[in-house]
Amino acid sequence: MHRLFVAIRPPEPIRDLLIDAMDDSPELGWVKDDNLHLTLRFIGEVERPLGDDVAAALARIRAAPFALAIAGIGRFDRRNGGAVWAAVEPRPAVAALAAKVERACVGAGLEPERRAFHPHITIARWNRRSAAFADALVARNRALASDPFEVDCFTLFESKLSRHGAHYEEIMRYPLE
Repeated sequence: MHRLFVAIRPPEPIRDLLIDAMDDSPELGWVKDDNLHLTLRFIGEVERPLGDDVAAALARIRAAPFALAIAGIGRFDRRNGGAVWAAVEPRPAVAALAAKVERACVGAGLEPERRAFHPHITIARWNRRSAAFADALVARNRALASDPFEVDCFTLFESKLSRHGAHYEEIMRYPLE
């Protein structure tokens, strides 16, 4: 089984900006530089034949490059914690690409994604006990912003889980032209 997802990897200056926004609070689970990404579609656990079909379907996507910029910070709340994330703007181009990725995944045999697409880059995770630290991080960085950066590709990643956390391996990169 392979645990797959499709994402945009931000360029180094954007990752540096996000890392600079992180403090070293041990109460939050910080996302490492190597794992910073904007998920277009989480695929989950699939057998190799279906993963190959998804990879082939993604290769047929046609879309033009576009620009994004970091535009604020927020948080998702879940029952036992949540995530702190950086928002991106403008949303229409990235949402259009995510919709094409979704159609390709469903065409390859995956079940449709039920959750609404909310473009973001997760920078930290927190549990219920550290909610105040997540609130403080959001308050300090509410106006986080970047210059626009070009998105000229998207990537199929495999997530390998270990006792040290997730490690993401690039399976295939797809250019936007």
